[in-house]
Order: sequence, then C-alpha cells, then structure tokens
Amino acid sequence: MKIKSIQSFVLSDKLKQSFYFSQWEYSERRICIVKVTSDTGHVGWGEGYGPASIIKAGIEHLTPFVVGQDPLQTETIWSTMYRRSLDFARSGVLVSAMSAIDVALWDLKGKILEQPVYLLLGGKKRDTITPYATGMYFTEGGKLSQVLSVEAKQYADFGYRAMKMKVGLGIEEDIENVKTIRDAIGPDIHLMMDANHAYNLREAVQLAKAVEPYNIYWFEEPISPEYYDQYAELRTKTTIPIAGGECEYLRFGFQKLLSSKSVDIVQPDICASGGLTEAKRIAVLASVYGVEIVPHTWGTGIAIATAAHFIANMDTMPGRLKSPTCFMEYDRTENSLREELTSTDMVFCNGEMKITDAPGLGFELDEEALHKYAINDLNGQLAQPH
Repeated sequence: MKIKSIQSFVLSDKLKQSFYFSQWEYSERRICIVKVTSDTGHVGWGEGYGPASIIKAGIEHLTPFVVGQDPLQTETIWSTMYRRSLDFARSGVLVSAMSAIDVALWDLKGKILEQPVYLLLGGKKRDTITPYATGMYFTEGGKLSQVLSVEAKQYADFGYRAMKMKVGLGIEEDIENVKTIRDAIGPDIHLMMDANHAYNLREAVQLAKAVEPYNIYWFEEPISPEYYDQYAELRTKTTIPIAGGECEYLRFGFQKLLSSKSVDIVQPDICASGGLTEAKRIAVLASVYGVEIVPHTWGTGIAIATAAHFIANMDTMPGRLKSPTCFMEYDRTENSLREELTSTDMVFCNGEMKITDAPGLGFELDEEALHKYAINDLNGQLAQPH
C-alpha cells in the first residue's frame, strides 16, 4: 500500500461583516486543506493553520518525500518530513504544512483500517467533550460592550457552559467589556479572555488585577510569546490562570514554554504545531509538568474533528473518580468554510459534543463546497476567488 497523490487547496470566502481583534482585521476566511490519496482509493483530509498560500507551498515542498510511502506508517513519514525541514524550519509555517499532511494521514489511516482516529491514538478516555464558544471579537457599529454582551447572552442561551472573549483594545475598555459580559451571562458560566499578546507585562498585570473580581477562567496570550520569563512573573501576580502556546511549534518549543513555568494551561494548535503525531508527544510533555492542555482550534470542520479526537484520547492528570471537564475551542465567528465543507454526527447539544465512532476523523467532505470556495481547481491551477 502506498500514497498515490497529495493535493492542496486554498479556500477563500469573503465575510459579510469584518471583525477584528487586538492585532488586525479579518475580512476574509482563507484556509489551506490537503487531500492525501492512497493507491487503494482511500482519501484522507488535513488542514494547516496559518497563511494559506504559504502552507500550500510548504505542502508542495514536502510532497515528493511523502508520495510512495506506506500511509499507515505515520510516525515514519512524520520523521521524514521533520528531517527534510529541520535545517531551515524548526518552527513556523513549514511545520504547519507538515501538520496538515500528518492530520490527513491519520484520517486516511482510520479509513483504511475502518477505525476512528481516537482508537488509533490509543483509545477513547471520554465519550463527550465540552466545547467553549470563541467569539466576541470587535466590530464597528454600536457601543461595543453592549454588542459583545448581546452575543455572549446568545451563547449562554444556546447552552454553552464556557466562552472566550477578546481583549486588547486598551485596559479601561477591556475592563468595561469584561464587566458587561459577566453581568449578561451571570456567575455560573466560565468566561475566558484572550489578548492575542497585545500587552506588556505591566499592562497585563494591571488588567489581570482589575478583572479578577469577574471570575476569569483563564487569561490567554496576555504578553508576546517571546517573553517566557515575563509570563512566569505574571503568573505570580494574579490569581487568574495564564494560558498560551498557539505560537509554539513541536515538542521542543513546548519544552521551553513548560520548563520556564510560563503557563497554567498549554494550547498547541494541532494543525500548526506538528499534527496529531507531535500533539501526542506535546501532551505527554505537558503531563510531565502537570500542566493542563486545551488545544487552540481555528478553521474548518477538519480542524474541529482533529481536536475532538485528540481530546477524546487525552489523559487527565491527575486521574480521579469524577473526571474534570475537558474543554475544546469552538469558533463561532462567521465562517462558511466551516459550515459547508464538512458534515459530521459530532454536533453541539446541551453543552456537550459526543465523539463520533465513524472511521478516520469522522466527517464527510463536500466536494461541491470544495469547488465553490477553492481558488485553485482540482488540477492545482489558479481559479477566480469566490
């Protein structure tokens, strides 16, 4: 059995309404996905997190080293890709390209063996996970705190037990937004906040202290990811748990993050940090340090399914009779690519999502939607953006 072909696609969709966060504005969703086909006719799908066109180029660079290999030997293929990129890409977008191919190979392996990916990872340790709603980005029009509180109340009414808001516009405005949202959703729903590394240490301490009374579940990326020592210092100056890691790559990047005692919660993006093969290693590393792991997830249903299978298999440390809630990020911003490209029986209901037992990652990909949103056709030629 061999890998017959690898095709990558850049998908694009213009948003009806732009939104922004502490760093820049989103007016378009653009994502790179990859299709790996075996000579048995089985197909696996993967996704890379990051600049889509650059990830596509990375996939094309790695393709000659992967085609012809046995698709069941995921670790062996991962090692080949890693060695072929080590000298010039120990982190960054080429690792995202590796991640996309690796995720597709796990999906392909599951379909060939007619088993769900969580079983191939070692087994299902929970039947359900708890998605938290990621939203409450910044928009134009209306008083922002009121707009965000209405959105937060909608998530609460829909059944979400946890949600994450954006901060980073400025300390006073952040405080007002946090207070308004907490008032809207009440005391029982977990509220996280994400600054996308907008603040320096002094500002992060000031904001954290100010919002401690509003029971913040975690403060994500308060500081630029380069400043490990500052992250560690911030942890000593607030009662709010500190989260981060979406900007780290491979187990070696996470070793630095963990050994510096920078975070209470580590957040690898599986579609960027090395795929499922490396995510398993990162999870083991996190368990050695006794640090919780909640993957960063952003993109299509491919990324969501990948995170779900990973979390289904993930160890809870320490173990106990009544297992704690295992959260999964569930982006709720406008994204037609997420809504139309895939279908699955893993749906949100009563605050939880049940893990699928379907083969592979457990979704069906709609090739009509692929054609609709791809800016390169199935032969790899550029087409007009949707």
